Amino acid sequence: MKKSNNRRFFLKNMAVACLGATTVPAIALAAKNEEKAMPVPEEKKPAGDRRFNESYTGKYNNRIAFPVGGIGAGMFCLEGTGAISHMSVHHNPEMFYEPAMFAAISIKGVPNGARVLEGSVPNWKKFGQRDAGLGGTGGATWGLPRFNESTFHARFPFADIRLRDNTLPLQVAIKGWSPFTPGDEDHASMPFGGLEYQFVNTGNKPEEYIFSYHARNFMKQGDKGNAVTAMPQGFVLSQEALPDAPEKKGQFAIFTAEPSAIVDHCWFRGAWFDPLTMVWNTVKAGETRSTAPVEKDAPGGSLYVPFRLQPGEKKVIRLMMTWYVPDSKLHIGDSPGGAVPATGKYYKPWYSSRFKDVSEAAAYWLAHYDELQRKTSLFTNTFYKSTLPPEVLEAVAANLTILKSATVMRQYDGRFWCWEGSGDNWGSCHGTCTHVWNYAQAVPHLFPALERSLRYTEFHENQNTEGHQGFRANIPISPLVHNFHSAADGQLGGIMKMYRDWRISGDDDWLKEMFPLVKVSMDYCIRTWDPKRKGIVEEPHHNTYDIEFWGPTGMCTSFYLGALTAFMEMGTSLGEDVSAYKTLYTKGRQYIETELYNGEYFIQQIKWTGLQAPDPVKAQSFSTQYSPEALALLKKEGPKYQYGAGCLSDGVLGSWIARVCGLPEPVDTAKTKSHLLAVHKYNLKKDLQQHENPQRSTYALGHEGGLLLCSWPKGGMLSLPFVYSNEVWTGIEYQVASHLMFQGEVEKGLDIVRTCRRRYDGTVRNPFNEYECGHWYARAMSSYGLLQGLTGVRYDAVDKVIHIDSKIGDFSSFLATDKGFGTVSWKNGVPSLAVAYGTIPAEHAMVAGKKISLQRTAV
Repeated sequence: MKKSNNRRFFLKNMAVACLGATTVPAIALAAKNEEKAMPVPEEKKPAGDRRFNESYTGKYNNRIAFPVGGIGAGMFCLEGTGAISHMSVHHNPEMFYEPAMFAAISIKGVPNGARVLEGSVPNWKKFGQRDAGLGGTGGATWGLPRFNESTFHARFPFADIRLRDNTLPLQVAIKGWSPFTPGDEDHASMPFGGLEYQFVNTGNKPEEYIFSYHARNFMKQGDKGNAVTAMPQGFVLSQEALPDAPEKKGQFAIFTAEPSAIVDHCWFRGAWFDPLTMVWNTVKAGETRSTAPVEKDAPGGSLYVPFRLQPGEKKVIRLMMTWYVPDSKLHIGDSPGGAVPATGKYYKPWYSSRFKDVSEAAAYWLAHYDELQRKTSLFTNTFYKSTLPPEVLEAVAANLTILKSATVMRQYDGRFWCWEGSGDNWGSCHGTCTHVWNYAQAVPHLFPALERSLRYTEFHENQNTEGHQGFRANIPISPLVHNFHSAADGQLGGIMKMYRDWRISGDDDWLKEMFPLVKVSMDYCIRTWDPKRKGIVEEPHHNTYDIEFWGPTGMCTSFYLGALTAFMEMGTSLGEDVSAYKTLYTKGRQYIETELYNGEYFIQQIKWTGLQAPDPVKAQSFSTQYSPEALALLKKEGPKYQYGAGCLSDGVLGSWIARVCGLPEPVDTAKTKSHLLAVHKYNLKKDLQQHENPQRSTYALGHEGGLLLCSWPKGGMLSLPFVYSNEVWTGIEYQVASHLMFQGEVEKGLDIVRTCRRRYDGTVRNPFNEYECGHWYARAMSSYGLLQGLTGVRYDAVDKVIHIDSKIGDFSSFLATDKGFGTVSWKNGVPSLAVAYGTIPAEHAMVAGKKISLQRTAV
């Protein structure tokens, strides 16, 4: 199999980033909608708690930070007040990096008429030294006058903020965004951010204003080679490469399309707080400052836009940002023989293959801003034109921000590579970890080409000739050294995802080329975890809990049965003999439904003797050491870190993966439903005050609610159950919720979703950052499965039909496919499709096993 042939499945033409095929009526509609911008929703006062999918105000606008940036391009966050934070553009998370950059307005002739264009500083920021300001990275602007109130409203990927201050004759709104159109992964991967400031004169006389934007040179990396350079209507914060550190090179451009912009390329140079003090003196006086670039030591730069408004008149000032950091020191993993990847030893971002420098990127952003905004608005309008419950729309959209966070990366040749999450200042758990990314259902539907690149990595660079598949990819992507366990859930899940991605793409040639490698993987799984060919995962198997389960588990046997089902479906389509795999499936299903089912839910049979694997003491991994005390427990209870008779929330996870991949339920539906009902009954806690959790408790604790990973309602809890058993993970909450919905238990599924999102209501946690082992944790994209759980909607590009299995009666919902997106509706037994972008070549809907003609409607 030639890699050059496979590259077409994940690489697109990198020479030119096309704007894509969009229907003329759809673009016209988006343009019409954009004429009404900037929409700042009227605040709806909550009755008690904040309503789902509505604005964040008052106490709920406390911890909001909304990512702006591109897939694998880095990000910054727009906070609920309008502040900028989380500046992460050097290919590394910087969660507490709040650079001194801010917008301001000055109203001439109005006493105290100068304000930073932000709401009040949240109370949680007021303690500690983060406001020192002397290093140029702290929040030294916090003490400047600002607006009294701010309201935040999200319509991904747009964020709208309304600022209020009754002492000023001015209404202010801010819109932050960056390009995001499903199917157009290249534009969604650009290092771009847009901020639009709208001003309305609410007074009874004409007023003169000066808008300004200011930034310290936060790109500075030491005392050499830094400067603030010029560009049309803006400035560039820059740092040149150093002889021993090329990765320090970087530029961040801030500019506007306003022809009257006046630029200060060098703040006042002085000690202590001199530079910022002089900047504010200029703003406060209602003046501007124009200075040419200097060779070195410029503390920062500013731009000023004077304008005049009549009473009731409106003006929007568009601010554009782009950055360019072409190199890094990121390199993880070794290749056999020490081979260097074709893309070089260190990670380089995809956008550096598209643009030669920051000037070229900025020119592209300026030239295509309107078009990209129209396309992005088209997606946003289509996604939110839905009748699904607001808590579901909020949960899905909030976690799409993961795709704009530092969690995701895209290397020089365009291939997708990701962390599990973002640590405070480091990537958390490398390599697009297969058992974590199993849960993430957004990318395969929104950007199928990127998702297919993950399959390529899994079955090529991560898999050896025997079929052993590493679950963490090197960066840059390169062949692995196979010196650790495979992950059973990750490798078996990859086989189901291969089936899913084939049905989404409709590409039979891709399946033909990949299937031989899938077969090698499937056969390895059988030899390794089911050598006695019982149809169950019995040998010790590494999994997403970072330990090995010993003996058959409902969790990983459901993965096995799902993978066998997917393999048989693919093999049959290609004319392969799959009879031996069918025999395994039949045996395994019989076993899980009898031996691993306790009459209410699925369990684990702990087993560590009579296996091919050595005893647990000799088969240690990670931190599973056996002290003398642990050896005593081994003799009494068995290996450490099992779940045994527990009710595991992931107990039939493989069956959920199968459903969202478009496969039938591989385990008896009634028993699966019973398990899920037990999980809801025993594991969902509305108040955790009395819950004992010596593990990582900040995910949910105290009077908060959450879905526990496991419980032991019938007894049998081990002294040392698996290491995360007492925790709450949002990714598992959503997979259980959507699986309940698949089974018709909509209200119980929504119960879990609501409990989860109430923890992320903005009072304590950021609503746009569901964290686990790191911020913006990938597992939370299981929330995308809620759409399918409620409606059953998915498009099969092989059969060219739309599947519908509504659990909520009539509905309208978003659908993204490989070639386009739109709205699917089900009303009075009639299915319809309105294509908003691209094409979706379907003439029929499949409902309850029957084909029904599909009505086409206008956008």
